[in-house]
Amino acid sequence: MTDKKGNPKYGASSITVLEGLEAVRVRPAMYIGDTDSRGLHHLIWEVMDNSVDEALAGYATFCRVTLHEDGTIEVEDDGRGIPVEMHETEGKPAVEVVLTKLHAGGKFNDDAYKVSGGLHGVGVSCVNALSVMLRVLVYKDGQIYQMEFSRGGKTQDLTVVGETDRSGTTVIFKPDPTIFSTVEIDYEIVEKRMRETAYLMGTRGLRLELVDNRSGANEVFQFPDGLRTFVQHINKNKEPIHDDIIHLVKSVESVEDPGKEYEVEVALQYTNAYQETIHTFANNINTHGGGKHLEGFRAGLTRTLNNYAKKEKLVKDQTQLPSGDDFREGLTAIVSLKVPDPQFEGQTKDKLGNSEAKGITESVVGDLFGTYLEENPGVGKAVIGKAVVAKQAREAARKARELMRRKSALASGNLPGKLADCQSKVRDETEIFIVEGDSAGGPAKMGRDRKIQAILPIKGKILNVEKARLDKMLSHQEIQLIISALGCGIADEFDADKLRYGKIIIMTDADVDGSHIRTLLLTFFFRQMLDLVEAGCLYIAQPPLYKVTKGKHSRYLVDDRALREYLLELGVVGTKVKDLEADKQWEGTELRALADILAELGNLASSSIPVWSDLSFDEIVERYDGQSVPSYWARAQGTDHFFDTKAEYENFLALQAGMVNGPLKVYTGPESGVDVNEAHVLGSLIAHSQETQETLAALEAQGMIIRGGGKFQLDTGKEVVDCRGPLELGRKLQSQAQSGVDIQRYKGLGEMNADQLWESTMDPETRTLYRVTLEDAFAADQIFTVLMGDGVEVRREYIEQYALEVTNLDV
Repeated sequence: MTDKKGNPKYGASSITVLEGLEAVRVRPAMYIGDTDSRGLHHLIWEVMDNSVDEALAGYATFCRVTLHEDGTIEVEDDGRGIPVEMHETEGKPAVEVVLTKLHAGGKFNDDAYKVSGGLHGVGVSCVNALSVMLRVLVYKDGQIYQMEFSRGGKTQDLTVVGETDRSGTTVIFKPDPTIFSTVEIDYEIVEKRMRETAYLMGTRGLRLELVDNRSGANEVFQFPDGLRTFVQHINKNKEPIHDDIIHLVKSVESVEDPGKEYEVEVALQYTNAYQETIHTFANNINTHGGGKHLEGFRAGLTRTLNNYAKKEKLVKDQTQLPSGDDFREGLTAIVSLKVPDPQFEGQTKDKLGNSEAKGITESVVGDLFGTYLEENPGVGKAVIGKAVVAKQAREAARKARELMRRKSALASGNLPGKLADCQSKVRDETEIFIVEGDSAGGPAKMGRDRKIQAILPIKGKILNVEKARLDKMLSHQEIQLIISALGCGIADEFDADKLRYGKIIIMTDADVDGSHIRTLLLTFFFRQMLDLVEAGCLYIAQPPLYKVTKGKHSRYLVDDRALREYLLELGVVGTKVKDLEADKQWEGTELRALADILAELGNLASSSIPVWSDLSFDEIVERYDGQSVPSYWARAQGTDHFFDTKAEYENFLALQAGMVNGPLKVYTGPESGVDVNEAHVLGSLIAHSQETQETLAALEAQGMIIRGGGKFQLDTGKEVVDCRGPLELGRKLQSQAQSGVDIQRYKGLGEMNADQLWESTMDPETRTLYRVTLEDAFAADQIFTVLMGDGVEVRREYIEQYALEVTNLDV
């Protein structure tokens, strides 16, 4: 039906009623956050949280997650098992109700679960709706029950399939590829979540196991010391100012709802760092957004330390008392709250909203931490002493801020003079480039789109904020420029609404100095403007390394690999290749496909094998006998010996792991007594053996004979060239492509003209930008501490551990 204007008429027929789980499939993001990788992994959390809730209730001791090769995920526990008897009102088995009805589950009944992470009753039913297959096995009352579903609909009735002497539940599901942009489970993401859960549930005796049948990895997570071990893990590269990891735990009855209990558990330790690291959890759910329990912890900590400082006369008068920020400098803390009826913001449970949680957490922290300080005066004095120094630095920082603001007020437009601002005032369409050096700033200012792009040149390497307190950081001129230009403040004063640009883009040279400057800037943003990173506003520009021009056509290329591949692409135009042994010829699109494989072969030959391996790729190709190249066909440095048998290869790996003695000397670190330059180390062909096998097999699939090297003829249209072996053929094709081609290599951004910088790096239509995201806050904190902090020894150990994996080294 249409109205008078011919438009579809809006009436009762326009209203669509979505039944059952259909709503989940139509709007999945409402239930799991998104349909990208985060939403995909959220399916695992929903099932796993049910197993953890069984452990919280005291009925489960283990949870195993298995990632299968066919893309299915299996979650198993030894809890009570989902009920299988008929539901009184639904007339269906309870397990079917749980898996097919939204807002159905045991979390609404206090008798079944006093505390739980799964609360809305939509978790496992959402997993069912968004899976092409879901099978549930319930071990209960001596029998094994099985039921199967597909995309939320039942495909097999509840059936008894065997007998058992255990209890528990196993859920096996396969995410729907028509819903998710990717169905590839990331092992590291699952490993991180399970490790985190094991820390939180350690004192309750829960053992978690992760099995990856795709790679053979298998890890068990069990931490009897719970949160203490969690804090120890976070602080492993930091220097504590007291040895104890303080552990506080207490259960408190709810005032608003008598009979219900809150359990507050906190572990904390102070280090010599300048940043605070606090992670909060409610019913084992990581509340990234904090909430009332975080507010209560901070208030309780500040009040207790203030009272202790005054009582012990560790400060002269009230005016010298440190603030809450001062008391949290260098603090690492885990706050875990068990809540009987939690109120989260949304299904993804990012922030705890229970108002009562604030008072309860504050009270428990105040009482228990106060008692600890009375019994451990040395710790109290160390913490107060650090806070007093932090207060002095904060006062100096305040003066530095005021001075910076006065300078800004005197400056034209209240913005730094070096900033070339954009014309638009619409924040979401604007962007600012933080550019390395004035030499690059000039072309960037001239080549930019003045309406939406601002340019801020900075001199050289900024201060490493990981090693500097706030006052020293704020007195650094280049950091002042960045803070003033962005306008949103830093740390606790950060205000996202005052941010002046939609995108902040770091643009540095494509060399080692540029990488260093980029790392220093990333350290600053991570430590002082973390909200900006989490909001997805920070980007890294990718300037080109080469400009290739042939005739009237030009292309910018980011690295040597891209250059080789593009030259091969040019080289196949008007060219023919003939295999003299196979009597086969390639040209046009077939030659282009062959050229891609030859380019990959060239990449392996030139970059995958380090100089120290003393291994010639041509030797491997010449030894190729028509079968897959074994991974153990590699040679140790300083010898003429190949590992011709798998036993020799496995012996070498065992030796490398320190398990057995063997004839070869291996460098495993300074304690091995072997100099790295003299060590008999295995060529990295082993690491790339799968790539090598696939590349050589791809050449055979093209009909190319490479046994004995192979004989080929390259006809360029101007001349005919004989080639022996695929590597020489690839090189000749590249050489052919370079004739009549102008290759310009850029050492830095300053070498580019304004139009070149625009079209290669700044033009939104053609540029490459990398968004900076924060996937693992723990890992990010640790790597910044290791690489940018004061710990020389831990940095040295890190370099020694990964030195032989370096592929791009500037010396």
